[in-house]
Amino acid sequence: MPKPLSVSTSWGLAAAAAVALLAGCSAEVTVGSEAKLSKDEVADQVAEKLAAATGQPKPDVTCPEDLAGKVGTTMRCELTATDGTSLGVTVEVTSVDGDTIKYDIQADETVS
Repeated sequence: MPKPLSVSTSWGLAAAAAVALLAGCSAEVTVGSEAKLSKDEVADQVAEKLAAATGQPKPDVTCPEDLAGKVGTTMRCELTATDGTSLGVTVEVTSVDGDTIKYDIQADETVS
């Protein structure tokens, strides 16, 4: 696994590094009676995974809608770095077991 970036590194560089670090990341979340995860919870989970992988503070991540708990469902979120660059992130539901949603996180290969 790559070494975390130093704290002094800008999020622009960290966002670029996220491509390799988030590739194939997975998360598992247990939700209420309905298999759905709020857009804010998804954004928070993506931000936490990225922060843990890079050693940086949690970045600003936004997702457009709630994530439905149906296998194969995808959603595009956006990470915005402090230098104004952004990185697209795809979230894909891989399994649903009752009220537990498992999903993969895949960062884009290029920063916009």
